[in-house]
Amino acid sequence: MSKEKLIIERTKEPRTRETLKNDLTNMGIEEGMTILVHSSLSEIGWTNGGAVAVVQALMDVITEQGTIVMPAQSPVLSDPSEWENPPVPEKWWQTIRDTMPAYDPVITPTLGMGSIVELFRTFPNVKRSDHPAVSFIAWGDRADAILSDHPLHNGLGEESPLGKLYNEGAYILFIGTGYDTATAFHLAEYRVPYQKKINKGAPLLVQGERVWKVYEDIVFREELFEGIGNSLEKHISVTKGFIGSAESKLFPMKQSVDFAVRWLHSYDQTYEE
Repeated sequence: MSKEKLIIERTKEPRTRETLKNDLTNMGIEEGMTILVHSSLSEIGWTNGGAVAVVQALMDVITEQGTIVMPAQSPVLSDPSEWENPPVPEKWWQTIRDTMPAYDPVITPTLGMGSIVELFRTFPNVKRSDHPAVSFIAWGDRADAILSDHPLHNGLGEESPLGKLYNEGAYILFIGTGYDTATAFHLAEYRVPYQKKINKGAPLLVQGERVWKVYEDIVFREELFEGIGNSLEKHISVTKGFIGSAESKLFPMKQSVDFAVRWLHSYDQTYEE
């Protein structure tokens, strides 16, 4: 059975822009909010208009008085020595570094972010930050402020869009995704003593010239995020509901990141012992 047929059979009635607006409102999404969205279109069920209807519903509810933000990562713009799925022969590495197209916020596609993100990226007035691997896209009142001056080094740290979202009092919305997708937890990783540094690389345009840039970041530990999330729900308020058929969650970013810092501190102390 094809994936599309399975989605139809699992859906009791068509999802539409209007039904999704109602679901978002019932979840507590309001005009003027700033939200960081993680999503899975297939989890929503059969949707008339697909990702277009989802983005339009989000915009209808948030309005231009608020701000919608999504991670728009492009991990393929990285050093080939890091590639594991699949790896490429070492003798190719330098050729890849020398010829990989430079990051362009307009045309560089996302990878592994889902169809809603890739579609949202193309909408009028959606902006994108300048990091080649871990950019963000945003629409609405605070888009420019959140995306501006995204640093190359420590791309998900204090000066990144995540740090600005934290200070803005943003909310995190999962639409059919889990805590393993919680990009905000990376901000917590910069705030704990355990930080393993790593050098990364990517092609950038500098004054119109393509340049391979090496930059510093930390080794992320996404494998811990589910554990953080499972504990999180015992300590802060997480609104749960359905957007279409997708199990969804809405919770405050600041409280969740603060909790993740405490959780990681405890985990690292235990690990060190």
